[in-house]
Order: sequence, then C-alpha cells, then structure tokens
Amino acid sequence: MAGTLYLVATPIGNLEDITHRALRVLGEVDLIACEDTRRTRVLLDHYGIKTRLVSYHEHNERERARELGERLESGLAVALVSDAGTPGINDPGFRLVSESIARKVRVVPLPGAVAFVSALVASGLPTNQFFFGGFLPARSQARRARLAELRNLDATLIFYEAPHRIAQSLADAREILGERVAVVARELTKMHEEIARGSLSELAQKFSDETKARGEMVLIIDRAEIQSESARVATSEDLLARVAALEGEGLDARAALKRAAREFGLTRSEAYRRLVASRKA
Repeated sequence: MAGTLYLVATPIGNLEDITHRALRVLGEVDLIACEDTRRTRVLLDHYGIKTRLVSYHEHNERERARELGERLESGLAVALVSDAGTPGINDPGFRLVSESIARKVRVVPLPGAVAFVSALVASGLPTNQFFFGGFLPARSQARRARLAELRNLDATLIFYEAPHRIAQSLADAREILGERVAVVARELTKMHEEIARGSLSELAQKFSDETKARGEMVLIIDRAEIQSESARVATSEDLLARVAALEGEGLDARAALKRAAREFGLTRSEAYRRLVASRKA
C-alpha cells in the first residue's frame, strides 16, 4: 500500500505555536522533507525529535518531488514542512502534493500557523473577502502593474514584502490604489512583533526609516479608498439625487453611478450599496 504525505504546519516564530498532533506526526514519520534542514533541526531539537531530514526547496523541487513520490508510493510516511508556517503557502510544496495525488498517495493536512492569516485577523480590516497575492514584484514597474490589476477588486489585499522594499511598495500602492487604510504586520509572534496601522502615506513615511523596516512583513490594504470629508457627510439621498440628475443629462445608469461615486469620494461598490438601500427606503 502507498504511504501518506503529511503537510505539517510549523511555528512562524514562537516555537510554542505548534500542535500536539504535529509533534506526534513529526516523531512518527519515516522522513521529514523541509526547505532548510538547519532551521527545521532547531525545531526538532527543541522537542527532542530525531526523525531524518531531507531538503526540499525551490532549487531541487522537481527532482526531489519525483524521488519523494517514489518513496511515498512504496509505503513510506513523509512529513512536509516549510521554514515557517504552513507548507504550500508561497513555497514549492504544491509540487510534491501534486506528485503524491498523481501516484494515489494519501495527503493529510495538519492545520497550524499561517503568517498572513494571523496578520489579517489582527489588522482590523474586513475579513469576509480577501485576496492573498504572495510577494509583490521586486521591480517598481512590475509592482505597479500588478497593483493596477487589483485596483477594483472588492476584497482586502494581502501581500508579503521584504523590509528593504516596504516603503516603496507602500508609496506605489498609494499612487495606484489611492489613499487607503493599511496595516504592516512584522515579526509576528516574535519578541519585536509590531502591527502598524494607518493610511498608505503614513505607513510609507514610517517605514522609510530603515531602523523601523526590519523583519518579515505582511502588508494588508483595505478594499476602499479613504473617504473625503464631503463623502462622509453626503447622504444616500444626495447620492440618489445626483445619479438621477446625471441620468437626466443622458448618461446611462452605470456611467451615472460611476461618476457620482467619484464626485462623492466613494468606491463604486459602496455607492451602489447606498443607492440600493436608498431606493428600497
């Protein structure tokens, strides 16, 4: 019979953030595949686990996935871990999962830490819909193009970012997305954990100081631009009246709503929500 591939989440910083089940599985499997054997060995030594390690990372993933797939097919039990967090999230783990599925090997996920999820739930921004984009492109032109693709997405935006690029990424986001509420969460679960909240401009200014731009970072951006004072005081009735006036000038309903939203400093989705509510009333 084929073996089992266990996807084992490990701590993103604090070594206490691991489940009893994860520790049991890591101690029972035949082999642990990991990104960096040195980093994983620190965790295993902390808990007295002696299981053999083998490297599995972006530079050897194709060859090693095939090799591990053969071992799994022969009946071995293998645990896959990343350097931190849940394997398969922004790392090459999915190749081994795909290889295992193709070989009809059982795949068992063990839940645990995910950096962007921890950052999101502590951010104070909407969690009902979100988009995780991994790392933004390193070059400014490509980064700005990527942000432009996501400009109208009705979801909280989440990215990983490197400390030396965070200030420029915040500035690019401000220019492409408009002024929005954002959060930079860094060094989560570690001694210097910080969850900084503010506008994109405020955070860009804060992290332009290199002494504050340190550690692993999660960037979270609200889906809507910060409303102007006129938008905050405008009522749904004002919006309804303006849309009606624009339609009277010859604009179709969609164009009228879009223009009115811009004039009131609202996103189109928020303007539509207010319009529907006002018409129902």
